[in-house]
Amino acid sequence: MAGTTTSDVRLIGAWPSPFVMRARIALNIKSVYYEFLQEQLGSKSDLLLKSNPVHKKIPVLIHGDRPICESLVIVQYIDDVWASGPSILPSDPYDCAIARFWAAYIDEKWFPSLSGIARAQGEEAKKAAIEQVVEGLVLLEDAFVKCGKGRAFFGGDTIGYLDIALGCYLGWIRVTEKMNNMKLLDEAKTPNLVTWADKFCGDGSVKDVMPETDKLAEFAKVLMAKFRAPPPN
Repeated sequence: MAGTTTSDVRLIGAWPSPFVMRARIALNIKSVYYEFLQEQLGSKSDLLLKSNPVHKKIPVLIHGDRPICESLVIVQYIDDVWASGPSILPSDPYDCAIARFWAAYIDEKWFPSLSGIARAQGEEAKKAAIEQVVEGLVLLEDAFVKCGKGRAFFGGDTIGYLDIALGCYLGWIRVTEKMNNMKLLDEAKTPNLVTWADKFCGDGSVKDVMPETDKLAEFAKVLMAKFRAPPPN
């Protein structure tokens, strides 16, 4: 629940960032009131640089006067501190380990392929990046079947750690599909993920922080123009 009045919980971020969305969803699941401090594209506030001097990146959660950095670290912190709300990480050690494994795969292997579609030089490179993304989604389809055990989410009956780890990218998946006139989440190859994506985006903790596809697509165009612009002299 984001607000503008003084709160002992503040989140430094930006609305298009999937990593910031992870923290926002976790805070919403726990019904934590927080102040959302938005960074502007191309600039870094003094508070951000002070709060995250190592990476100088969003998101940063500030609880009281203590900063916590890195999106999945923040999600775990929120789950630990506000323990009275619905659990985000699985309570079973094995299930928790599997969720962490797939979350690491998503960030380290799968997401670079997704962002690589936009950066690809030429049709062959783009086709190869798309194939890598789809192959990863097929693996995650199998992981969903095993982790979800027939229920609505990776985390069971409610959104959990792995749902947040993958679900935060759904806006960018839709933008990629729209801008390239194709489908990444496909009924034929990933039927369970297609159903899961609809349920995830419709959840009360998600729907108000998931960017509209058209608005995100416009931001993507600005981002790509900045990426392709020649460096200043």
